[in-house]
Amino acid sequence: MDMLRRASVLAYGLAAYALFVAVLVYTVGFLAGVGVPKDVDDGPAGPAWRAVLVDLALLGVFAVQHSVMARPWFKRWWTRTVPPAIERSTYVLAASLVVALLLWQWRPLPDHIWSVEVTWARALLWAGYALGWAVLLLSTFLIGHFDLFGLRQVLSRARERRYAEPDFREPWLYRLVRHPLMVGFLIAFWVTPDMSAGRLLFAAAATGYILVAVRLEEHDLRRQLGEPYERYLARVPRFVPRPSAIGGRRRHARQAG
Repeated sequence: MDMLRRASVLAYGLAAYALFVAVLVYTVGFLAGVGVPKDVDDGPAGPAWRAVLVDLALLGVFAVQHSVMARPWFKRWWTRTVPPAIERSTYVLAASLVVALLLWQWRPLPDHIWSVEVTWARALLWAGYALGWAVLLLSTFLIGHFDLFGLRQVLSRARERRYAEPDFREPWLYRLVRHPLMVGFLIAFWVTPDMSAGRLLFAAAATGYILVAVRLEEHDLRRQLGEPYERYLARVPRFVPRPSAIGGRRRHARQAG
């Protein structure tokens, strides 16, 4: 029976992760308007005011789910019912389902705010868009991709090993900015050769959420990690790296070479 339970926990975690990957890949195509059956400018036509209300409601549902389930008080309450081994996978599953709902029910606002026609400029902007997603993905691996998305937790349960939260570290990008993962999102949301009113609404609302969410996260980490995190906050900027920090990294790389 215990073996069956451990296998079920592992299957649950893998399924939640697979759904996350599928939704993430679809989101990349959704915002780019490439390779998906419905993108940010597709969908049923209707009054602009209705589209704005529906889209903001969808983004609001995501913001509430993402923020509330990430709070320590919710996790303490939640794990009275949900086994700790699948707590993170359940969070990933819920977030993926909410994003899938957003992508499915999104209402278009196709009027163009800007459209870059010059070939080299379009190529440069698409490269920037891809860079944003690359920074995001790299950031997850720097801090523990498989911890972040619940896989190491379910694997530990399947192997009957004790799971321990990773220690506070400052890998590479996290020594330049405190939230490189969010910087990746911001780049991907805003860098595009074609900005419609709908995508502008998506980017602006998502940016507003990110600005609030990182403050909530930092408040929680202050309480959890104490003085080491306070020193980190004082030393490393939130989103934009200091020129001196970038120059220092380059000098260090030249000296190492």
